[in-house]
Amino acid sequence: MAGMADRNVGAESDAYAGGGDGPYTRGLQGSGPYTRRNRRGRRAAGVTAGVLVTAALAAGCGPQDPGADALRQPSARATTAPASPTDDGKGGTGTAEPSPSTPPASPSAPATEPPTTPPTPSSPAPRPSTAPPPQVLMRTGSEGAQVRELQARLRQIGHFGRNPTGYYGTVTADSVRSFQAKRGTEPTGSTDADTWRKLQSMTRTPTADELDPPTERPVADPDKRCLTGRVLCISKKSRTLAWMLDGRVVSAMDVRFGSEYTPTREGEFPVYWKSRDHVSTLYDTPMPYALFFSGGQAVHYSADFAANGYGGASHGCVNVRDRKKVAALFDQVKNGDKVVIYW
Repeated sequence: MAGMADRNVGAESDAYAGGGDGPYTRGLQGSGPYTRRNRRGRRAAGVTAGVLVTAALAAGCGPQDPGADALRQPSARATTAPASPTDDGKGGTGTAEPSPSTPPASPSAPATEPPTTPPTPSSPAPRPSTAPPPQVLMRTGSEGAQVRELQARLRQIGHFGRNPTGYYGTVTADSVRSFQAKRGTEPTGSTDADTWRKLQSMTRTPTADELDPPTERPVADPDKRCLTGRVLCISKKSRTLAWMLDGRVVSAMDVRFGSEYTPTREGEFPVYWKSRDHVSTLYDTPMPYALFFSGGQAVHYSADFAANGYGGASHGCVNVRDRKKVAALFDQVKNGDKVVIYW
């Protein structure tokens, strides 16, 4: 209805617009045969316009239903509203009706209350630790008196199953790793300051025999050729070497031999060459404290034997895994001393 009223009012006001060429222009300008008729037409038009204005005003006043108001909104293409009854070019003094392009204000819905519960603060991210990692004291490849003490202490509490050698190889690393795992620390296999302190607190200071036992294996009864003179008496059966002077054992140490493909020769031989820092020209491997007795075969220290025990074999040499003992032996043995290898 409001839309129809707006269109009718627009049509009437267009018909009476002054200054145009409409059918009533002559009667409105002065006297003539159309004067009375024009006055009656104007009165009738005025009445009609008043009724339409009243209907239009009645349709645009008062509180409005938001749903009905939405139905009355002009389409997107009706951007210019038709002239209102008081804005038709006749100089009316009434109040102009709002343009249909501007919808009347509808009762606003109550504003949504802001949440009254404060947001839960998020937990701060943990700060990275700035403490320096524990200092590593010993690791694979280390050797010396402290490694020997480490091995002796580990053996006291059942984590190292052999005599100390003074060399930190894979066997020692596995023993340290076992100790660390049982104590709930990271099992790195390296001995850091924390691991060393824990081990010291659980063990006692090793004795001289614990640090430097004569051998891991019992020395075999010597061959009769070992009972006289200066002899390196080497038993394949017991896998031991005894340094003997006129039938008396001066020192003993564990040894290993060549594999079945590169066997260690058996018999009696003289020491013919000593080489303290020897490196094999055939296999390009270190052979410290080498005492050569038959061709390229020698008694020497083996880091692999110290690290891996009897899991490996030599290329024919007599390997010693206790570096300290073989170093002392090297200083005592002279060229010409006997080497006896037997079962």
